[in-house]
Amino acid sequence: MRTVAVLGAGSWGTALAIHLGRLGHRVPLWARDARLVDDMTTRRANAVYLPDVNLPPAVVPTASLADAVRDAALIVLAVPSHGVRDVLAGAAASLHRDAVLLSAAKGIEEHSLLRVSEIVADVTARGHRVAVLSGPSFAMEVARELPTAVLVASASAEAVTLVQEELRGQFFRLYGSDDVVGVEVGGALKNVIAIAAGVVEGLGLGHNALAALITRGLAEITRLSVAMGGRRETLAGLGGLGDLVLTCTGSLSRNRHVGVELGHGRALPDILAGMKMVAEGVRTTHAAVELGRRHGVELPISEKMAALFEGEVDARTAVADLMLRRQRPEQDA
Repeated sequence: MRTVAVLGAGSWGTALAIHLGRLGHRVPLWARDARLVDDMTTRRANAVYLPDVNLPPAVVPTASLADAVRDAALIVLAVPSHGVRDVLAGAAASLHRDAVLLSAAKGIEEHSLLRVSEIVADVTARGHRVAVLSGPSFAMEVARELPTAVLVASASAEAVTLVQEELRGQFFRLYGSDDVVGVEVGGALKNVIAIAAGVVEGLGLGHNALAALITRGLAEITRLSVAMGGRRETLAGLGGLGDLVLTCTGSLSRNRHVGVELGHGRALPDILAGMKMVAEGVRTTHAAVELGRRHGVELPISEKMAALFEGEVDARTAVADLMLRRQRPEQDA
């Protein structure tokens, strides 16, 4: 029985822990909140994030980072992207020197503009192999054993193979890639486009508008990814188009929910105050705009979403501004 630690007991971390436990791994599941750990230990379920799915016996909730990672050959980082640095810094001294670190977070660090794999490399000094997990995967559906296909990317072929072997299951299929940049940029920016998709839904603008937004959103993500060193074809796969379509259209999407409420006229702080889970796209929007400026890439949807968040424009005006941009050949826009 291999030990696979999961850091982060939100919906995604809990779903991955449940999946790994069903596969026969011993799974320390770390949560920051000791009360949540006690409740999960007693209830054998995460009543806050996945109340309807039981934890397998092999899942061991813990509030100790050191205990969680000490014997783990694979460590899954499932905390929100803005918490990765602090959590990993707290665990670094206890990591096994050969442990593979798997990022399951999707975001860009605001102040540094680093991708999550870059944060990991920045925090850990032992040269751990790093992989990233992305693709269309709602936590509840993974926990309920509904068929899911995702992507694991790493500069290390051995790390990709390890993650594929340890996470594969009857209902969970993993494809491999070495395009870490493309996979991480796709996973982060799709959340920004998903908020915009929710605005389209909230305003009642119809299917034509949603299809156009998803398509042009994919072009926007691809432009930035390529400018940062990713490959265009990566964004046509699970880590790009697949994840984008799911997050823009699925009712379980937190980011889409934020957009719907914005479209209904609610203020962003009020929306976020009523959510128990993190909508990564809110923080990622400003980071994306800064990355676009740094790399000389035009990101009109992200820029309008940032303006909407700041109260510089209302939702309908943002849509009108996007529609009235200068027309140009599709491949150049």
